[in-house]
Amino acid sequence: MRHRTPPPPPPLPQRDGVDPVRLRLPADGPWATVREHLVERLSGAAAGAVGAMLDAGGVVTADGRPVAPDAPYRPGLYVWFHRDPPPEVPVPFPVEVVYRDEHIVVADKPHFLATTPRGGHVRQTALARLRTELGLPALGAAHRLDRLTAGLVLFTVRPEERGAYQGLFRDRLVRKEYEAVAVAVHDPALVLPRTVRSRIVKERGVLAARETDGEPNAVTRVEAAGHRPRPGGGPGLGRYRLVPATGQTHQLRVHLSTLGVPILGDPLYPEVTDPVAPGDFRRPLQLLARGLDFTDPVTGREHRFRSGRTLTAWESYADWAEGR
Repeated sequence: MRHRTPPPPPPLPQRDGVDPVRLRLPADGPWATVREHLVERLSGAAAGAVGAMLDAGGVVTADGRPVAPDAPYRPGLYVWFHRDPPPEVPVPFPVEVVYRDEHIVVADKPHFLATTPRGGHVRQTALARLRTELGLPALGAAHRLDRLTAGLVLFTVRPEERGAYQGLFRDRLVRKEYEAVAVAVHDPALVLPRTVRSRIVKERGVLAARETDGEPNAVTRVEAAGHRPRPGGGPGLGRYRLVPATGQTHQLRVHLSTLGVPILGDPLYPEVTDPVAPGDFRRPLQLLARGLDFTDPVTGREHRFRSGRTLTAWESYADWAEGR
């Protein structure tokens, strides 16, 4: 079996907890210079921006040497650089550290904060913040939570151990528990507890996932955890305890919506609504990753972590509804 040679370590430091971009030039192509390839590769960047990076010595090779603005194209060459991300609205909520040792960090992520850099969320992510705040540039995420979901996320301190912790999630060796608040619908057919099984498909470029025919790939245990009247009358509020056995994208949100009790504040299920303006942190999705239980694959310790956050709509529906 042929083993791939790992890429060299980045010669540039992080910026605000964000790694530099690494590119490897293709083995063949029509480009005469590195600049020509970067202009084509970075389709979202203007040629002038690429030229400015090269002129400033911002594109470097594995030894840290700047790539000259007129450097000839070299197949297989690794280059690194930092892109200037678009402005991001700061998420005004802290990331709480629940546990930390020499191997892992368990954080209690707030609503609206992405787990890792992706798309338009780069610096305003739990990973970038924790790398900076804790002084741990090698910190990595073992799994992810949706940006709109709050709660517990496991990060790894040592890159060489990350695979062992990621394997816990891949092999379903982590017991995850969630809490959700929804409008309680008194449907005689909705008997709880129950285990929901379905096949969920998430297509690239489509905001919402969907259920389809076929072998189930998403399994969730749904239990009723409380009921209370809603101020002003109308259907009451239901609190639900969710224990997923799988980890499909938006699985819990899809399953509760299918049961007729979509989660409060969900912009995608049962219907896709207009996006809110950046900086609008009112009425967060009422979904919380409450618990993580697992046996540490490195130390053998039994871990049982619980989020200290609460869901606003359950504590005070009026505050949540009015965006306070």
